[in-house]
Formats: sequence, C-alpha cells, structure tokens
Amino acid sequence: MNDRVEVSGPATVSDASTLLAEGVAALSASNLPVAEFDLTDVTIVDSSLLAVVFGWMRAAKTSGKSIRLTHLPPSFLSLAAVYDVADLLPQH
Repeated sequence: MNDRVEVSGPATVSDASTLLAEGVAALSASNLPVAEFDLTDVTIVDSSLLAVVFGWMRAAKTSGKSIRLTHLPPSFLSLAAVYDVADLLPQH
C-alpha cells in the first residue's frame, strides 16, 4: 500500500461507517507515518464526513501516524466552516 487513500462516491450518513472502517484499515495496513486521503472523487457530502475525518485522525494518532486531506470538495469546506472546525482539518 502507498500512503494515498482515494475516497470516492457519496460521503453521507449512510456511508459513514464504511468510510471510517476503510480508512482505519488503510491506516493499519500502512507502515508510513503520513497517509493522504484524496477526496477528488467524492460526489456528495454531509456533516457525517466531518465525523469520519476526525475518526481517521484519531486512529492515525493512536498508531503514531498522521493524515493529510487533499482535493477537498467545496461543500465539505463549507460545512467545516459552518461548524467552525475548518482549522482542525489536516489539509494539503
């Protein structure tokens, strides 16, 4: 595995548990200190993606790693701003 996780499709409440589990599994499988989560192909988001991202961040921290997010959808950035958590996102 490389350090890049490609997230695609919808990222809504019905997808959250799967996205979280897949991201945590990717982190566990990697020996690299930083994992990139590329959101280029995410088609629709709701606020549950914030919880998923924070879950990935927790999992990474627990294992001594970190994540960075790339190609964030504008709608996701808007939600992060509304919830006043945009500064907490590990963006690249």
